[in-house]
Amino acid sequence: MSFGRVIGNEVTKSQIQYFEDFFSLQEYLKKYFKNFNPTAEFVKWAWVEVDAIDSIPNNMERFTLAEGVHAVFDYKGSGSAHDIFQYIYGEWISNSKYQLDDRPHFEVLGAMYKNNDLTSEEEIWIPIKNK
Repeated sequence: MSFGRVIGNEVTKSQIQYFEDFFSLQEYLKKYFKNFNPTAEFVKWAWVEVDAIDSIPNNMERFTLAEGVHAVFDYKGSGSAHDIFQYIYGEWISNSKYQLDDRPHFEVLGAMYKNNDLTSEEEIWIPIKNK
């Protein structure tokens, strides 16, 4: 597991190099991480990027990702990534100059993503702001 980079303000297609890939996006309540409970509910989206809002297929909903700074972690391993999330939320955030921001968290599931495979690769994007 390695910390990749901090990306600021506007997330562009060149920063997310997987324009045609899938995203797994989570929306948490404001106090989700302050009073952490592994059984607490949150909203999860399966997400794809589109070229234009008018090209959204029927039976799909529109979602606009708000601008902001993200910490990006490159993860390689199976779908049960408990260790990296423990590292991000338990160690990296508390030892950095950042805190979690109240925006969606997401993973980029690119061409190297293979569900439940030890060689699978993905990017984990965590919304952050200065402490």
